[in-house]
Amino acid sequence: MTAILARQAPSDHAALRRVFGQYPSGLVVVAALGPDGPAGIVASSFTSVSLDPPLVSVNIARTSTTLPVLRGVEDWGVSVLADDQSAVADLLRRPATERFDGIDWTSTDAGAVHIDGVAAGFHTRVHRIVPAGDHVIALLAVTNHFTSPESGPLVFHRSRFHRLEQENPS
Repeated sequence: MTAILARQAPSDHAALRRVFGQYPSGLVVVAALGPDGPAGIVASSFTSVSLDPPLVSVNIARTSTTLPVLRGVEDWGVSVLADDQSAVADLLRRPATERFDGIDWTSTDAGAVHIDGVAAGFHTRVHRIVPAGDHVIALLAVTNHFTSPESGPLVFHRSRFHRLEQENPS
């Protein structure tokens, strides 16, 4: 039996963030063309929801200055960052007005923005945005998708970037 070493109240946000950080996740860029060009965020809270109909979700902080821009458009791109794109993830943490400077991206005719060189991506249309505490859950309908089978995903764990270890074929 394993003992729990320390218990902390959920109201201790720093401690709770560290506990959340124990769960590894991929990193995605959620982006769309706004009135002033591409607008987007890096998120670690992306997940598949349903195959029929095809739905995915991502959580976005209510305080995000990018959220109002995204809410103003219907079509969003979701780019799964590749394991060699940690520098791209760092660049996308800059202030919104500088976020896409020096980053290669493309957009669909509908305005969904994708980062070049990613491991996978989804063209999506906003299905519903649900309030959830200090975040919103964006439920997105998948209208198209693509993958780059030779690329692995960038993994985020304990506030650091990691690569998955490649299996050795036997």
